[in-house]
Amino acid sequence: GGLIAACCTDQPGSSAWFDRGFVTYSNPAKVEMLGVSLALIEQHGAVSAPVAEAMVRGALQHSHAEWAVAVTGIAGPGGGTPDKPVGTVWLAFVQRDQAAKVVCLHASGSRSEIRAQAVRFALDHLGYLVGSATA
Repeated sequence: GGLIAACCTDQPGSSAWFDRGFVTYSNPAKVEMLGVSLALIEQHGAVSAPVAEAMVRGALQHSHAEWAVAVTGIAGPGGGTPDKPVGTVWLAFVQRDQAAKVVCLHASGSRSEIRAQAVRFALDHLGYLVGSATA
């Protein structure tokens, strides 16, 4: 956890645009820090579109940010199921007062490769969305 924040804050001057990050690795952290409903997690699983969307909305609600991204996935090597294999990653993006966009990424490789693919996709897609919104 925390790779997206690390990539953002590696950039000089990031304090001008990066507000905060939430590492909500466990279900209780999702509930406590982002206000995700435990019932939602129990109904859909932590790795799901509804939970990713609730996470991204919670990130905006608990910050001063204009944009937020949330990621929940199975990086492996264990933990996968036939319905949600290792490499399943749900990402959610939202601009304040706008509809969220939720995307499923099917990554592959080692645990570190899956995590790197998710971070790369998250930052690339967030950059695209921000650029599209300001164009």
